[in-house]
Amino acid sequence: MPDRAAKLERARGYPYAIPEGSYTWKGGAVAVFNQAARAGRTPVLAIGSNQSARQLTRKFGDTGEIPVQRAQLADFDIYYSAHITAYGSVPAMLQRAPGAAVTLSITWLDDRQLGIMHESELRAAKYRYAVIEDIDLALDCGSRLSDVHLYVGVNGHLIHEGAAVAMAAVPAAGRRPKALTTAEVLEVVRQRFSPADGPEEFVLRLVDDGGFRAACSEALAVDAVPFAHPARNLQA
Repeated sequence: MPDRAAKLERARGYPYAIPEGSYTWKGGAVAVFNQAARAGRTPVLAIGSNQSARQLTRKFGDTGEIPVQRAQLADFDIYYSAHITAYGSVPAMLQRAPGAAVTLSITWLDDRQLGIMHESELRAAKYRYAVIEDIDLALDCGSRLSDVHLYVGVNGHLIHEGAAVAMAAVPAAGRRPKALTTAEVLEVVRQRFSPADGPEEFVLRLVDDGGFRAACSEALAVDAVPFAHPARNLQA
């Protein structure tokens, strides 16, 4: 069982360390990016911790490999979603943001890996699997995609002081909303819903009390903003 410190670090440390360049996740380690390995795989946007080798290892264990390619998506940004994960984080959500250009990653997944990713994103979190089209997604190899698969936040992005909150760990040009760390956003949520709890006690309560966590997510969703770009649902 994770101890107190491990629970706090996992919740507050989201989205964990994200390599600046493209890489291959290989058996739990970071290896040189292999562009040829993308063949036959599905490109799926990674907007939060799925960009991190640490999170991929948590989901896929120590076997297989996944090309993780850096890219820039025009007219979008990454905000905090209006829900809480089972491990106590406020996770990421892609959102339409005209004039911005966010740097993120593409995970190139085979069919088995896509099934595992569905299990974590669709069954264990509040996302739906979809494709967005008519976009300008510039890959770091120089090519571009006009459509891509992704997991869309079902609840929409949270609102704080009348505005979205961008994820500080993910860089974006032309960003307008305030950017905060996950630890800072958890403090925002605490002050809003449970100010009598201490900061650590609040996070641990989110992790350990599913009913309390669900109630916080439900309350966050009340004034949340839905995804603002057409997204065609895909069979998962």
